Amino acid sequence: MEYKDQLNNDSLVNTTENAITVIPYSERPETYIVPIVFAVIFLVGVLGNGTLVLIFIRHRTMRNVPNTYILSLALGDLLVIISCVPFTSTIYTVNSWPYGLFICKLSEATKDVSIGVTVFTLTALSADRFFAIVDPMRKLYSSIGGRGATRCTIMIACAIWLLAIACAIPGALFSYIRIFKQGNHTLFEICYPYPEELGSVYPRGLVMAKFLIYYAIPLTVIGCFYILMARHLVLSTKNMPGELQGQARQVRARKKVAKTVLAFVLVFAVCFLPQHVFLLWFYNNPNSDRDYNEFWHVFKIVGYCLSFINSCINPIALYCVSGTFRKHFDR
Repeated sequence: MEYKDQLNNDSLVNTTENAITVIPYSERPETYIVPIVFAVIFLVGVLGNGTLVLIFIRHRTMRNVPNTYILSLALGDLLVIISCVPFTSTIYTVNSWPYGLFICKLSEATKDVSIGVTVFTLTALSADRFFAIVDPMRKLYSSIGGRGATRCTIMIACAIWLLAIACAIPGALFSYIRIFKQGNHTLFEICYPYPEELGSVYPRGLVMAKFLIYYAIPLTVIGCFYILMARHLVLSTKNMPGELQGQARQVRARKKVAKTVLAFVLVFAVCFLPQHVFLLWFYNNPNSDRDYNEFWHVFKIVGYCLSFINSCINPIALYCVSGTFRKHFDR
């Protein structure tokens, strides 16, 4: 879990000097809502992403450059759904983390790997669509051929996974079971990614680094690609001769793929914004313990659920915007 102090957060909400008021789990709505949401995420995510992987394996016509990146997205989503969702779905329904240190480290690391794979792959996809539309001949691709282009994409996808794994190392190394006590009595235990011995600077720095690496910088780069892409399309529409109908059809096809990628990007941006906003506020506000209220509590839970919903919603978005995928999925 990526939250500073649970004393006014999940299990306990009010503190007055030496007294702590506990809200029973049976009286909290999230006790019932969150497990249902996560059950839907698991079922839809496994079905949707699993079907996407199966379609890619069974149909050679689906094995092109953009679909290779989309396959990588699906594998990253499956990773977090299988290795993280079943365990983290219970943090709002049980008093203490029940799964031990290994699962704690595994869930934190795989969550970071999945986020890294998603955002880095979306950036690579946006760059690929930019060059496909702005420079249809693409000297690099024309020199290595169609199969070579796919092999090059596979190498890029593997590099993305290695980069995502490297970014997830802090979660794997430093996550631990943090014990909260009142006197000699253990109140509860949580899976916590920020070691106390590293002080308050470490969580603030890590939260900011994740916001920049996993959100702000990639989305800025993607936004630049799409602005330049839109500018090129506007200019090319004005200047395209009537006899280049074949090229016009090719541009329309590439625009359709670009719209698919944009749908993925927008889904990612919406799903992860609330969580980043909460974490930045919570770890940079010196009075967050005191200012934490019902609004921030609900906002935190919504952001937490949305961050996992992203792992199951990409196949739904692809189904809505891609006729080819929709045809294979329906079969």
